[in-house]
Formats: sequence, C-alpha cells, structure tokens
Amino acid sequence: MLTHSLAMARTLLSILCLLVGLVCFPSTECWEAPWFCHGIECPVYTVVQQYEGFEERSYEVSHWITTDVASTSNSDLTDGFWKLYYFNQGQNSENKEIAMTRPVVVSVKEADGMGEQQVSISVFQSDVDIPEPNDNTIRKTVILGGTVYVRSFSGVASDEDALENVQQLRMDLRAAGKVFVENRFDAAGYDAPWDLINRHNEVWVRAP
Repeated sequence: MLTHSLAMARTLLSILCLLVGLVCFPSTECWEAPWFCHGIECPVYTVVQQYEGFEERSYEVSHWITTDVASTSNSDLTDGFWKLYYFNQGQNSENKEIAMTRPVVVSVKEADGMGEQQVSISVFQSDVDIPEPNDNTIRKTVILGGTVYVRSFSGVASDEDALENVQQLRMDLRAAGKVFVENRFDAAGYDAPWDLINRHNEVWVRAP
C-alpha cells in the first residue's frame, strides 16, 4: 500500500542524524547549493520554473551508491542505509573514506498488477571516481540528467504528510498538463531530527 510505502518519512529523520557534523569538500565550484543542503554537497540542478505548489528542476547527471531493500519498513531502510554509510566510511575496495552528502533518497516503484513494489535507498556521491563496493549488494548508480518535479514541505514529516504531498504533487502535475512517471516517486530528507525550525522535505516525481 502507498501509505505503507511512505513509512520512509520517519526513517529518513533518524538516518539523517548521522550526517550532521560530517565534513564535505565541495567539488562543484560553479554551483551554489541551496540553503537546505546546509553547506554540504547536493546534486546539481537548475530551477526551470516555479509553479504554485511545485517546482520544475533540470538536474545534471549525478552519481550515487544504491542498495535495494525488501520494503519501506524502518528496519529494512535502516539496514540499507548502514550499508551505504559504511561504504563511505571506508568499507570499499580502496579503504577510502568518502564525505557524506545530502539528501538521502528513498526510491519507490509502486506495485501494480504485473509485479511487486521495489524499494531502494541511495546516497549522492559528489566524486565521480569512487571505489568499488566490497559488498555486492551495493551498486554504483548513474542517474542521467533530466526533468524532476518537486514538491517541498516543512516540519517534521509524518507518513500522512508524505502521502498527502505525493498525491498533491501528482494532482498539480495533471492540472498543469505535465507528463510524468506515474508509478514511481522519491522521498528526500535533508535535516536532522533535532532541527525543529527551517526544516525542508521533498517528494520527487520524474518526467519520462
């Protein structure tokens, strides 16, 4: 169920506490990351147009480490994140420590009549030349540049908040005549649990 799929919202809050205080060394000198990246590197994008209720962004090609998880349960997402965290902490082919970035993204392909729900968790990599994973359940992922529709919301996100925002984003896209991938979405978290003001959460829906 979609409501269960969005259980990731609470998990992202816990996961992101691990990112606070980790140092990032920016490599993209020509792009100033938005405020909600908090001085830590994020995927590079350009705002194409701001609509009422959502933003159209054009993302550049980006590199990630990704692992599939069995479900959007708290335990599955946490287990997946720890794999990626330890990869960045040096459990890789070069024993190389890699600075953490933001956001942590949980991607969901919703179940339909032809198959089961597919869930993965990813961490952005600012350095293209990263080591190979030691863990064969981790893969390096390249996401080609393209259009992403983004709805942002503040506060401490609950399951209900995330569900409402995904549904509202899809409604707004249809009203605006936008074509988008109907059965996939991403949830991105940027803030630590103890940051109670100026919080920033996003749900993403991609153009075909």
